[in-house]
Amino acid sequence: MTTAHVIGVGITKFGRFPGKPVEELASEALVRALEDANIGWGDVQQLYAAHVNQGVAAGQRVAKEVGPSGIPILNVENCSAAASTALREASLAVRAGEYDVVAVVGFEKMQHGVLLNVHPEDSPDVAMGTTVLPMRFSLMAMEHMAKYGTTAEQFANVVVKNRAHAVHNPNAQYPKPVTLEEVLGSRMITDPITLFQCSPTTDGAAAVIVCSDNYLAKHGSARAVRLLASGLVSDVDEQAHNHFSLEMVGRNVRGVYERAGLGPDDLDVIELHDCFSVAEVLAYEELGICAEGEGGRLVDDGSTRVGGRIPVNPSGGLLAKGHPLGATGLGQIGEIVTQLRGEAGARQVEGARIGLTSNMGMWSSCIHILSV
Repeated sequence: MTTAHVIGVGITKFGRFPGKPVEELASEALVRALEDANIGWGDVQQLYAAHVNQGVAAGQRVAKEVGPSGIPILNVENCSAAASTALREASLAVRAGEYDVVAVVGFEKMQHGVLLNVHPEDSPDVAMGTTVLPMRFSLMAMEHMAKYGTTAEQFANVVVKNRAHAVHNPNAQYPKPVTLEEVLGSRMITDPITLFQCSPTTDGAAAVIVCSDNYLAKHGSARAVRLLASGLVSDVDEQAHNHFSLEMVGRNVRGVYERAGLGPDDLDVIELHDCFSVAEVLAYEELGICAEGEGGRLVDDGSTRVGGRIPVNPSGGLLAKGHPLGATGLGQIGEIVTQLRGEAGARQVEGARIGLTSNMGMWSSCIHILSV
């Protein structure tokens, strides 16, 4: 079976663009990825289009913006994990020998409340009030604080770190630093999560070009990055173990590590799903970069800053770069590819050769490991 390689990435600026149609955002990212790969639209044999709430035939509408092609177009929706899921499907198609060059684009024009109606009315989550995501992650935070002594300051310092990273990312929605006092002093959403500890409402798009070994051998690319292994799982019934967790992330990554022949100590850089500050701390533990209960201390000792033992979210993460649902996973991939190419400028992780992305979408976890 052939290997899948990323040979092109394209990302728009993340932010709020009320006057810009989603098709324009998405086609901008796709054209940038084609240019980065040094190929034309006519070289692409299939397109995967990831989004959450962009209407019928959104991928076809984006393709028309780029130009006529006649290629197969698949729309992929998997909540916030849509883009990374689409990349996984694209890489499987390439590895199976079905196509040599595949494009993947993720895009979103966000609306408030888009995720509020995913629970049936008779769901236990409705009765408990945990259909609202900040409440769910608040319960995770409070459980972690009670069990391991994690502090509100440790959660808040995740935001301080990620905002500091975003200063060096020209595509970030919030490229300005904040202090711990500013994070803790921002409006309380649900204790201990304050406003700055919630990922923002974001518009944006990202795209990647994936190719096969055969294509790479014929055409070459010194900047190609290998997709070593991927994994996609769904969550189990949270009520079965009477607590809220990111168990699915840990379950998923163990399989991905095994398929890649690697472990957490082999990673040089990580982009993970920090939809809330607590999500990053819990993900440290599930990904195996620290022991259970030690996530808060990892924030304190600077291990996850650029220059630390294992930099996490050098792009600024969802908290600072932004979280355009259908584009988020490819935004993570774009950052890891840029890091592994050594092209990240002031946020570059020195000597990065192996990177991991961890993307969540309500009850799904999608993880990729890439290398040079």
